[in-house]
Amino acid sequence: MGKISTILVAACALVDADGRVLIAQRPAGKSMAGLWEFPGGKVEVAETPEEAVIRELQEELGISTKIACLAPLTFASHAYDDFHLLMPLFVCRRFWGVPQAREGQTLKWVRPKDLRNYPMPAADEPLVPFLIDLI
Repeated sequence: MGKISTILVAACALVDADGRVLIAQRPAGKSMAGLWEFPGGKVEVAETPEEAVIRELQEELGISTKIACLAPLTFASHAYDDFHLLMPLFVCRRFWGVPQAREGQTLKWVRPKDLRNYPMPAADEPLVPFLIDLI
């Protein structure tokens, strides 16, 4: 078996005052287009997962938060065909601004128990029960 690289991606479950979680639908033209995921993205060189979440929330949604507002919840470790994904999931209940789709994605606020109604990438699916238990 050839070596595959591990990619570190940080994701965030934004929770609103009503206890709903924000998910985004991957736009057409991207890999896994049409699937729903938690906002986030690849952790860059010399960046912590928390810093990556803060940067991605600003880039993707136009909102800001602080490291102190990010609580680690769980993580996903998933083998895709051509890479292995390691993805810490943070929960954030405190952020500034109103999330807006800046990258052509569709956004939806969803109750945790209803997340299973939205098709997700294989790495995201195991994270859902933790959110159901938490919120």
